[in-house]
This record gives sequence, structure tokens and C-alpha cells, in this order.
Amino acid sequence: MLNISTFFYRLYHYGLKLLIRFLPPPSPILFRGDNALEDLIAHLQSNKLNRLLLVTDKQIYTLGLHRELSDQLAKNSIAPELYSDVEPNNPIDNIEQALNHYQQTQCIGIICLGGGSVMDCGKLVGARAARPDKTTLQLRGLFKIRRKLPPIYAIPTTAGTGSETTVAAVVFDPVAKQKFAVTDLCLCPKAAVLIPKLTYDLPPQITANSGMDALTHAIEAYIGIIGTNFTYQKSMDACGLIFANLLAAYQHGRNHQYRENMLLASFYAGEAFTRASVGYIHAIAHSLGGRYGTAHGLANAIILPKVLRWYGPSVQGKLATLANHCQIGVDKTSLAAKALAFIEAIEALNQQMGIPTDIVDLRPQDIPALAKQALKEAHPDYPVPKFMDLPSCEQVLKDLLVTQ
Repeated sequence: MLNISTFFYRLYHYGLKLLIRFLPPPSPILFRGDNALEDLIAHLQSNKLNRLLLVTDKQIYTLGLHRELSDQLAKNSIAPELYSDVEPNNPIDNIEQALNHYQQTQCIGIICLGGGSVMDCGKLVGARAARPDKTTLQLRGLFKIRRKLPPIYAIPTTAGTGSETTVAAVVFDPVAKQKFAVTDLCLCPKAAVLIPKLTYDLPPQITANSGMDALTHAIEAYIGIIGTNFTYQKSMDACGLIFANLLAAYQHGRNHQYRENMLLASFYAGEAFTRASVGYIHAIAHSLGGRYGTAHGLANAIILPKVLRWYGPSVQGKLATLANHCQIGVDKTSLAAKALAFIEAIEALNQQMGIPTDIVDLRPQDIPALAKQALKEAHPDYPVPKFMDLPSCEQVLKDLLVTQ
């Protein structure tokens, strides 16, 4: 697909590459290890942050995973004002409800305890607090906030989204039935806090889906055309950790080392894709999530090998490098063979974790609209290695249909 549009897309991508080289996104402070929570509290005290909105979801509240954090904050004279109603996919209404609670309780900062939807909700509460003159819909796209946000602290309870280190937040618009992203440098959390024991009791399928989400972030950041030495290294580190630890974490959920390594992999992948962006896998996954509510990590896992196969020779060299780093296809000699071995390793990992090869809710009649929506999201923002036209995108979607 070569035309005047793709020429200008590439100009835009090279502009993005220059931007991230000379104005790189910020990185959060990283608190990890046995004293991560104590280090966070010491940081909050030193910055005189004594009233914080604690954003989480109903499942975490029901399981009581928020209690230790709430208790430790209260013991150190930091008042946690709880908002625990975040729903999957972070609908706009949740952001507005949490914002009202933030304002009514006179909070001066935000702590997000949860998965991607919780962290994205908290980040956008901060954005709306900083820009009360704009709705969440008006913040859609790039650099619409342009204000200093209240300090935001992210404590992930899944290892996958990378939202604890990114400059983006994903939102669901229930009216349009679409997901969209808000992106601005100020959305990067002040700090990320990695506490492995919070992930011990994740259901195996959430472990699988979120881990494949992180792998998708790392791979799409690596094969895109605006990467830097920093993002390449972070992507490789994330891929290596995921292939070495994800299946083990899926099988042995309460193993501290596997869980810690997966949290770190998610963080590294987040550092990579917040700078080098993502691609068609995410665009298609977002269209499916908006239409059917398909879990994002699950959609990414299913779509990932299919789009990598579609890219073909345009990504063989980079996939071969990732294969070498992850000790995959060591008996292969050609780039094509190593790249294929890497894709097959992804498919094998999916199979071992019970991830299907198709999207059960996908309907053939929806495919044209889904493909148009995915390409609208991808172009021009995503610096993909090879451009996909509408028939190609429709074919990828057709390959996701349940086969009889």
C-alpha cells in the first residue's frame, strides 16, 4: 500500500521519532522490593501529601486487597478517600464519579490500586482535575491536557497493561461503543509501586491475558519504526522475562519470583511502548473491545501471531533478534526461520495457557466496520513497519472467526 497518504504518515512518524529523541517521555520513580510500600509512604510524607483519592475496583475491594494499603496510609497520617467502583474498560461515567469524589473530599493526589482500567481511571481523574474546562471526550488524542496534574501513584495488581509507566490512558465511550486513548506527557504517574504479593491470587486466565498484553506491548514497540536504543533494550528485556516467567506464573501463581519478574516485564514493556507506540494489533483489539467488550489482553494474545504473520518479511529481522534474545529457534540459521520460530513460540504459549485462536463474539457482518475503525485508529498515529489496507485488515479479522 503505497500512496500519498502513507507518504505523509511516514513523515509524521519520522517527526515522532525526532520528538522522542529530543523530548523523551518522563519515567516514574520505581519502588520495588520488600520495602516498596514503606518507601512510597516515606515519599508521600516528604511531599506533604496527606489526603489522597484511592482508586480501585469492586473485585479488589471485595477481596480486601486495599486494606493493607489503606491501613498503612492511615497509620502514617495520610487519609485515603476510597473510590472502588471502577468497571472493566474504564467507562467515562466512572471517571466523572471518581472526579466528584476527589473534589468533594478535597484530595491533593491519587493512588491507583488495580489493573489497567483502574490506573487509566485514576490518571484521567487527574487530567480532569487539571482541566475542568474540558470533558474526557475533548481530551481524546494527543497533547490535549497540557497542564500539571495532581501527583498520581500507580500500584498494579496485574502484570500486563504497563499503565503505571505510560503517558496514555484508554477510555470506553458507551454511547459510541468505542475505546479511545488520551495521551499527554503529564499522564505519566509520579511513581510505580511493584508489590508481587498483590498478584499472587490472580486467576490463571487473567495472568495469561495480562502477560500476553505485556508481550504485545514489547513486540509492537520493537518492530515499529520509531524505536530508540532505550526502547529496543526495554522491549528485549520484557520479552525475555515474559518467555521465561509467564507460563510458570500461570501454573504457580503464588511464586514470588515469577510474579515479581512479570511485574517488572510489564513495567519494561510500558517504558518501551510509551515511547515507541504500538500498531495494528492494538488497533484491532480496541475495535473488538469497543464492539463486544472483549478483554483487551485476550484480544491482543489472539491477534498477535496473526498480524505478525501478515507483516511477513518486513519484520523478519527484528523478530529474529527477539528470538535470539529469548533463546527461541536456536537451531535455525535463517532470519525467516528464526522469525517463524518466534511466532510459533507465541502460538504455543497461548495454547499452553488455554487462550483460543479465535474471537467467539465476532460476527462476519461486523467485519467491514471493525476494520475501518481499526485503521482509523492506527493511521497516522501508529508507526507500523508495513501499512495495512482495508481488505488486508478485513482478512485478518476474518481469520479470527470461529471455525466450525
